[in-house]
Amino acid sequence: MGRKQEQAPMKKITLLYRLLAVSLAAAASSHAAAASADPDACQHGAGPACYQSFQLPQGGGALHFYASLPEGAAPVNAIVAMHGHPRDANRTFDATLRAARNAGALDDTLVIAPVFQVATNRSAKCNAPGTPDPQDGDLLWTCSSWLDGERATNGAQPTSFAAMDALIAELARRWPSLQGITLAGFSAGAQMVQHYIGFAHPPAERPLTLRYVVSDPGTWLYFDAYRPEAAGGDCIGVNRWKYGTDGLPAELGSSAAQARSRYSAADIRYLEAELDGANNPGTAYRLLDKSCGAMAQGPFRLQRGQAYAEYDRKMLAPDKNRQVTVVPGCAHDVACVFPSDAARNALFGTR
Repeated sequence: MGRKQEQAPMKKITLLYRLLAVSLAAAASSHAAAASADPDACQHGAGPACYQSFQLPQGGGALHFYASLPEGAAPVNAIVAMHGHPRDANRTFDATLRAARNAGALDDTLVIAPVFQVATNRSAKCNAPGTPDPQDGDLLWTCSSWLDGERATNGAQPTSFAAMDALIAELARRWPSLQGITLAGFSAGAQMVQHYIGFAHPPAERPLTLRYVVSDPGTWLYFDAYRPEAAGGDCIGVNRWKYGTDGLPAELGSSAAQARSRYSAADIRYLEAELDGANNPGTAYRLLDKSCGAMAQGPFRLQRGQAYAEYDRKMLAPDKNRQVTVVPGCAHDVACVFPSDAARNALFGTR
């Protein structure tokens, strides 16, 4: 009798869990249905119906992304917002939507946030709440390899830079009204974007105006031996890829000289958070690269960004006079930096 009494509460708990699961599934289905019925729903936040995918050429595997507009809309511009180390594409998407809304750009600007997937059993250190799980056929990287331009670990194993090339081509195909694309990265996403610029191979069949926004990366790609800080004679990695161009991976498809030339000619804007210049709460200092190759670039993200912009003005593109926009009141937080008034011109130009 006692055993039956013990089993009764367990049956009730099991039933409650089943009812909760059904309720959550119904809510998700309702959200997706509402989003598909309302073409503007994805302009309000990341949701299942906003999560799209495409197959890379030659059957190389799938890449997913959030999109603010359905295929068939007629945006003039697009902003591709690259997530940080936690691969929080949903949060990055939402922050960029707010930025576009604040700039009055939401009506003619397509907001895109790609997700560079990592296998579930390898993503414990780079998985933020809301990051979708990888699906069968998705291209996979490791927590760090996607931001270094490395090859996927499965499929046809394209590099993450080749995947970005393919995404730009796919956006041009799905939204033929597009005239310009801004590729904006924050934190590790900014590191990926800054390294990608010199190795980008956008679609030749459909010329687009490309802009780049680099915001709060942990480290930068230098194109020669110059560094703002002394590295020390025992720092053998200071000029090796990803800090410099020694040991440049052949699969990136460009020489160091070609990459430098492309970088110098590109349209690039730099953003740095005002409070990201010390070991303070909110700066994600624990995740900051502190190797000797990184420390030769400066002690914190703000100083590294300011030093790189000075190097750019002196050594790479003196004619462009690229400046750093420092965003007041923000630490290492895309939800603070991107929607800010200070970042508006860098992200959307003069409107």
